[in-house]
Amino acid sequence: MSIPDMDGGVPENENHAIMCVTVRGGAVMQPTATSVSAVNRLTARWATGLGPADTVFSATTVWPLLALLAHAAEGPARSELEEAVGMRADDAAATARDLLAALKDVRGARSAIGLWTGRALPLNPAWASGLPTDTLGVLTGDPHADRKALDAWASDCTDGLIRSMPVPLDGGTELVLAAAQAVRTRWLQPFSECEMVPEKGPWAGRYLIGLRRETSLLDRVGVAETEAGRLTVLKVLGDTGVDIHLLLGDPDMPPGQVLSAGAGTLAGRYRTVPGHLLPAGDPGPGLETGTERSLLPEPTLAVRTSPYSLGGDHDLLLRPALFGLSAATDMSHGHFPGISGAPLAVRSARQAAVAVFDAAGFEAASLCAVGMAAAGMPPAPRYLTRRVEVSFDRPFGFLAVHRTSRLVLAAGWVAEPTVYPVDEGDA
Repeated sequence: MSIPDMDGGVPENENHAIMCVTVRGGAVMQPTATSVSAVNRLTARWATGLGPADTVFSATTVWPLLALLAHAAEGPARSELEEAVGMRADDAAATARDLLAALKDVRGARSAIGLWTGRALPLNPAWASGLPTDTLGVLTGDPHADRKALDAWASDCTDGLIRSMPVPLDGGTELVLAAAQAVRTRWLQPFSECEMVPEKGPWAGRYLIGLRRETSLLDRVGVAETEAGRLTVLKVLGDTGVDIHLLLGDPDMPPGQVLSAGAGTLAGRYRTVPGHLLPAGDPGPGLETGTERSLLPEPTLAVRTSPYSLGGDHDLLLRPALFGLSAATDMSHGHFPGISGAPLAVRSARQAAVAVFDAAGFEAASLCAVGMAAAGMPPAPRYLTRRVEVSFDRPFGFLAVHRTSRLVLAAGWVAEPTVYPVDEGDA
């Protein structure tokens, strides 16, 4: 499996997300309930504004940056950032540091954070001391040299998956705060490739590449009743403790509602009926349940889905209220005295993200960067067994979830399937 990098090349087979802070050692940690709740809340809120196109995003690389900024902010910027991170600014930085440290101990995941400042920008020692010791870097003021250094850092943090830092640079850039995350997992039970021709829905009649597999574990799938409609949730387990939850809503549910409802199931907000308790018929989107003759006595969960390879480029300042950045972008005065005595305002805030789901596993990456300026996816039978079939053969959502803590590491929407390649000689 490979993910195209941001320059169009194909790097090594890994999943990355960028928010650059390197976190070190110690005992194995788990994300706390507080940080999981806060990050997943931002994931759900972010999802509500999504359109119907393919996309992928990660609140896990945005939330810690906002938390660090909240702790350093004052006035309206502080209040808005508190609302975005879902906690008091006084608690935000410590929670962010704990989350970054815990992410380091998630098997198959990696996180990093980085801060670069202009040579003449005086940093508040108390705020800077709360960052990892190898986080700090210097902006020379030469845009070409600084771009080369930041891009090298991005490439190094993502093992070459993302080669460019999503932040503009010129002589007026005084500070860059960035975060990176890398996630990679392989299925405990791989899929097989197949042909898929949906009979209805937006993909009807199209000749597509599909993925299929069967298991006797019916409870890998369930149906939740949400305010927006029914939601089918399929858990695809990975070998690193990171699982992918595939989400299929009723046909009239928009992407934002599907993803938000998926996050709600993680929080226990909706009761989910497991596969072995689903009634016969079509108890949920994409589901059919009944009985079949089988050689073996075990039940069968038959899964069919579409592989995907997605990219996302998000300008956070297009939705500044969501991220608590409305006031912080006012260049007429400074907003972050906790960072520096010099007046600073947010000039840019962007995230680049990628995700791939194929027969072998899943990998995803995201990189978020905030720039500041001076204010500035039979033979003869013997037994009658239960069979549940689930098909993701129309647009669907997904969540990459840390199994133990239920932290959402990445989320996205699959609008376009992978078309089956046809040889020129085939008619």
